[in-house]
Amino acid sequence: MDVTTLLIQLVSGAAGGNIAGLLNKAKSLGPLLNSVLGAIGGVGGGQLIGPHLGGALSGTAGNAVISAVVGLLLPLIGGMLKKKPA
Repeated sequence: MDVTTLLIQLVSGAAGGNIAGLLNKAKSLGPLLNSVLGAIGGVGGGQLIGPHLGGALSGTAGNAVISAVVGLLLPLIGGMLKKKPA
């Protein structure tokens, strides 16, 4: 893995995490936590899922899409686990 790939995964994942916060405002974890979880999900998704998909999702663009989608999912799941305010 090179630095460029890692940066793409981090940025795409963080963007996906912030989109998750916008989609689920009621259970958003906040911009910072959404970004961090999204970046973690983006790198994880890019490393675990990316190499196993071929065809249209290969290369830099595919890596960015996969990272953004997994980066979007992680904050959404975290938001679902968030307790309701008392």
